[in-house]
Amino acid sequence: MSRGGMRGGQRGSRGGPRRDRPTDEFEQRIVELARVTRVMAGGKRMRFRALVVVGNKKGRVGMGLAKGADVSLAVSKASTKARQGLVGVPLKGDTLPHEIMVKYKSARVLLKPARTGTGIIAGGPVRIVLEMAGVPNVVSKILGSPNKINTLRAVFRAFSLMKTAQRS
Repeated sequence: MSRGGMRGGQRGSRGGPRRDRPTDEFEQRIVELARVTRVMAGGKRMRFRALVVVGNKKGRVGMGLAKGADVSLAVSKASTKARQGLVGVPLKGDTLPHEIMVKYKSARVLLKPARTGTGIIAGGPVRIVLEMAGVPNVVSKILGSPNKINTLRAVFRAFSLMKTAQRS
């Protein structure tokens, strides 16, 4: 009698790695890797938290935050989450369409368009996101909290709030 599972050796959707998947055009960068502990009755349980940014350097970028029992598991889970939440970065020529200041919790980020040849003038996690998004010329400043997670969320909020030529 069947109990609703797979019958006759059929492979389900979770059966092994998929070989027909095309090669991925996205690169990934680890922004932060932290060892986090949870205190239990028997002692401390350690896990790893990974903050990963993926992008194709052509205007699509995403971030993922995940925990895992070991580093590779945390990074792969975060990378999967980042690929699921890809956003488009509006560009005007080879820079951003306009200046924007965005606040997420206590982290504030200023993004300004720059002339051709300026390059990416940004620090820390903002630089990684802009490189992965493929923005060649931009000036940025992190204000407020130095928290990398909230800083990245502010940058992604800035991308969603930017007005393009079509939306304005």
